[in-house]
Amino acid sequence: MASTSDIKNGLCIKYSHDIYSVVEFQHVKPGKGNAFVRTKLKSLTSGKVVDNTFPAGHRIETVRVERRNFQYLYNDDMGYHFMDEESFEQIRLEKSIIPSPDLLKEGAGVEVLFNSDDNSPLTMEMPQYIVLEITYTEPGIKGDTATNAMKPATVETGAEIRVPLFINEGDLIKIETATSSYVERAKQ
Repeated sequence: MASTSDIKNGLCIKYSHDIYSVVEFQHVKPGKGNAFVRTKLKSLTSGKVVDNTFPAGHRIETVRVERRNFQYLYNDDMGYHFMDEESFEQIRLEKSIIPSPDLLKEGAGVEVLFNSDDNSPLTMEMPQYIVLEITYTEPGIKGDTATNAMKPATVETGAEIRVPLFINEGDLIKIETATSSYVERAKQ
């Protein structure tokens, strides 16, 4: 057990029959009344973000979480298969705990969070940015660059994202995994 003075970003706690990670917190001491801690918590099972206020000194139950590096292998009708980079042990994860499954490329490195008590996977974190090749997109029309117009493009994993008009087939682009959006053209 811990108290509200132990709250920090990244701390995992049991709250409301679920496991949450502290995304943001602020200790508040108003001029009148008792102190409290305002938090923003993200569920590790559903990804939902909730706001909560704990009174100062409130007891919270912490959860030990272990982070391990895995390599994405493939997916099939059973789920998504990953290999531990240290022990070479393979695991299968459900699509629901993967943030952007359509952006996973074979051989990509990811981080999986496990509950240390029962060794069950909680969630998977992808790198902030990934570089993928454009496999199909309509050619841009010359002179149509006055606005920030975007066009659909298909990347090598099969995902469809919006890219600027100057991007062509065969180009490498950098994609932000959290929003599945185009960032910039990558160097080849």
